[in-house]
Amino acid sequence: MATMLALRAHQGAEALVLEDVPVPEPGPLDVVVKVASAGLAPGIMRLLRMGALKHLPTTLGHEAAGVISAVGRDVTGHAVGDRVRVHPLLNCRECDYCRTDRDMMCAQQAMIGHAAFGDAPMPLYEEYHDGGLAEYVRVPHWLIDSLPDSVGFDVAAKVQDLANAVRALKCADLPERATLVVTAATGTMGTATVKLAEHFGVARLILVGRDTERLHRVAGLAGGIPASVVALGELPENWSTEGTLTRRLRELAPEGAHAVIDFIPEGPALGQTMAGMATGGTLVHMGGNSTPLALPPIALMMHCWRLVTTRAYTRQDATDVLRLLETGALTADELITHRFPLTEALKAVDAIQQRVDDPMWMTVINP
Repeated sequence: MATMLALRAHQGAEALVLEDVPVPEPGPLDVVVKVASAGLAPGIMRLLRMGALKHLPTTLGHEAAGVISAVGRDVTGHAVGDRVRVHPLLNCRECDYCRTDRDMMCAQQAMIGHAAFGDAPMPLYEEYHDGGLAEYVRVPHWLIDSLPDSVGFDVAAKVQDLANAVRALKCADLPERATLVVTAATGTMGTATVKLAEHFGVARLILVGRDTERLHRVAGLAGGIPASVVALGELPENWSTEGTLTRRLRELAPEGAHAVIDFIPEGPALGQTMAGMATGGTLVHMGGNSTPLALPPIALMMHCWRLVTTRAYTRQDATDVLRLLETGALTADELITHRFPLTEALKAVDAIQQRVDDPMWMTVINP
């Protein structure tokens, strides 16, 4: 039996392991992809500790692109040698959510090589939980996106992050010439949002993060959109309880921002950035923050603020990103700052947890 190297998580183990496992064989409706590039997500260890990876042991990696190496006997429209990207979001394809461009809300929604989000039985996740941080990955044929020749495998592997940013920007429902606040702006999702802002009519950005120098580097991705920065590390020590972030945002945008896209996973910044919005503004949260929101409902009512959340993107969002990449309207190669061979995947996981290198925006593994 042929084997391959894979990055794996095991039940009860706090550390990941690189180990040899069998190369997957395609079922009748499957495609096997020889992985050329796989994305590495900074939150994977946090999700593992939370128990969100509900089928262990498993091969990690929900972002992958490569070349088809085998197809099942009932598969049409795909052939060995095709350049493809794996769409990692499993869903039933039949419910109201799946039929109305809200497939991330499906009760079956789970991610190949990653987390499951509901408590219902998930037969697809049980069948296809192994991901792309390996030499090969097996997926159902309907989760394969063809790649334009102009789109490299590294960028294709990170379409996930770009599509998440597209979903957040769509949810923000921005007016023309909007002022937009992006939090955790130096992270993977933040940088993707900054890169895409010009495609959504943003006229001004306010970037919130921990470090001034890193924020200024991210501002360079904005395509000429003026960008101000707010470094949390330079605010007074008591900023989290004194509303300092809100006051700083109001200094930069006295009439308030039209929207906030928030990727911060914990702490009080969400409420303080919301309080910096203009009347009628929208806060889109995609950071998984478990900190209670301190603002009373009457504050939202009186300012007509909207709080919108989304846990993932839709297939259409990914299609939109691929179209932008194919036409050249969007270039994203500069977002890929780090590349590791699969043999150094454990080193890469440690690096992305520590963020010791600067900048470290998007990281890929090349088997």
